Amino acid sequence: MSRQSSEEKRPVLLVGATGDLGGRTLRALQARGKRVRALVRPGSDVSGLPKEDVEIVRGDMLDPPSLKPAMEGVSAVVSSAIGYSRRRETDSLRTDTEGNRNLVDAAKAAGVPRFVLLSILACDQAPNVPHFWAKKVTEDRLQEQGVPFVALRPGAFLGGPWMKGLLEQGQVLAATPVGVQITYIAPDEVARDLALAVDEPRALGQRIDLGSDRALSGPELIDLIGGLLGRPMKPATMQGGASADMLAMFQFFQTGKYVANTRHQAELFGPVPQIQETARRMLADFGLLPAVSEH
Repeated sequence: MSRQSSEEKRPVLLVGATGDLGGRTLRALQARGKRVRALVRPGSDVSGLPKEDVEIVRGDMLDPPSLKPAMEGVSAVVSSAIGYSRRRETDSLRTDTEGNRNLVDAAKAAGVPRFVLLSILACDQAPNVPHFWAKKVTEDRLQEQGVPFVALRPGAFLGGPWMKGLLEQGQVLAATPVGVQITYIAPDEVARDLALAVDEPRALGQRIDLGSDRALSGPELIDLIGGLLGRPMKPATMQGGASADMLAMFQFFQTGKYVANTRHQAELFGPVPQIQETARRMLADFGLLPAVSEH
C-alpha cells in the first residue's frame, strides 16, 4: 500500500505544456489527480500555466544535459512537443528528430517507467512527410532502447485556434476531394487519452490509432459544419508559403491511408467519439453555434 502511495506522489513529466494541446493535456492529467512537472524551454512564457500545482523545470529537448533534472523521480513522461508547426520562430523539425531522440535517451538513462508519445496517424506509411516519419522513428527508438512506451496516433485535429479564424470567415479547410476520406478527432479527446494512457496497463507497448466514429472527405466535412451552423460554408484554400513538409502531408492525405482503425481506442479508452458531436462541441467552444430558441 505504501509503495502504491509513493508511486502516486511521483510527478508526471509533461513536455510541450505551453502549447494548445499541451495545456489541454495538463488539465486532463490534473483532472485525474496527477502531479505535473512541466519541461519548459528557457525564455518560454509560462503565464498560461496554472500558478499552483505545476512544477516548472527549465530545459530544452535540443540540450541533452538539461533533460536529466526533469526526468528525475517521475512516474511517467507524456510528450506532446512538436517543432514542425513553427509556433515560435526558433522552432524547427530538429525538435521532432534530434529533440525526440534526446528525450527518449534521457528517459532510458533515468529508468522512466512509462513514456507516452503523441505520434501521428499512419506515420509509418508516410516516409515522404518529414514530421510524420519523425514520429515513426521516435516510436522505433523507444522500442529499440527498451523504454516502456505507449504511442498514440491521432488523426487531424478538429478544433484548435487555427480553425476559428477560417470558420468565422465562412470557410472550412477541406483536405481531400469527394471520395477520399480522412480521420478527424477533437484535441480534448486526444488530451484525455494521453492522460489515460499514463495508467492503462493494456496500452503498454502499443501504437494506438485515435479518431472519431467515421472518416470524412473534404466536402462531407463542409456539409457537416454548414449543417450545424445552418448556413453554407465554402472550402478554404491552403495559404501561400506552406512548407514543403505541410504540402507533403496534404499530398499524403490524398492516398486515402489517413484513416484510423479505432478498435483498440474503444477497448482501452472507452466509446469512440461521434464526429457529429465533435464538430458541434468545437463550434460551441468557438461561440459560433446559432442561438437556440427557447419555447
